[in-house]
Amino acid sequence: MHIKIYFGDKPLFLCDAIDKVVEPFVHHDDAVFIDELDSHTIKTMIHEMQLEKVHAGVFYHPDLEALKKAFFKKFTLIQAAGGLVTNEKDEILLIHRRGKWDLPKGKLDKGEKLEDCAVREVEEETGLQKVKLTAPLMITYHTYHEGTRFILKESHWYTMSVSGRQVLVPQAEEDIHEIVWVKPAGLLPYLAEAFPSVKDVLQSRLHE
Repeated sequence: MHIKIYFGDKPLFLCDAIDKVVEPFVHHDDAVFIDELDSHTIKTMIHEMQLEKVHAGVFYHPDLEALKKAFFKKFTLIQAAGGLVTNEKDEILLIHRRGKWDLPKGKLDKGEKLEDCAVREVEEETGLQKVKLTAPLMITYHTYHEGTRFILKESHWYTMSVSGRQVLVPQAEEDIHEIVWVKPAGLLPYLAEAFPSVKDVLQSRLHE
């Protein structure tokens, strides 16, 4: 198994086996491979992933849970939830935020359930009504800096559906300027301008 964490558009794989997804990255000249777990090697990997010349990382340890726990300790973890929403025509909803195509999501409020957060954020960001959550889809991870803090965002994604006539209202205060419904066959141009973790969510739908 593996966990993929994005540093910008660079993937870092935490893994307990070199599977078919991870294996190609192990042999890349511009990738970092580490297979010893201690505080120093974790700091080294985080440092290397921020270098311009490095484009991927693989951190192997036979106990993935122990690796995850030790690695995550170096960050401030923020949980978020969002949705891959489809309508009655099987079109997928995309939002345009800060120059990228994205999916509606937002931070978990204190005491809130992830499922409730996902539906709330989708409705707030898009104006959709009576959004129905159908199933958990996947979890994505990406990092960013917020002042002196290094954040690791854990986003929980769910499949959702809506029916009937819907009026789309972009939430301007969240920098959302456009919302579109896209047929799965027409997703390719949007993927080229999407955040890497959002691409993974959309591609999981295409590979069903």
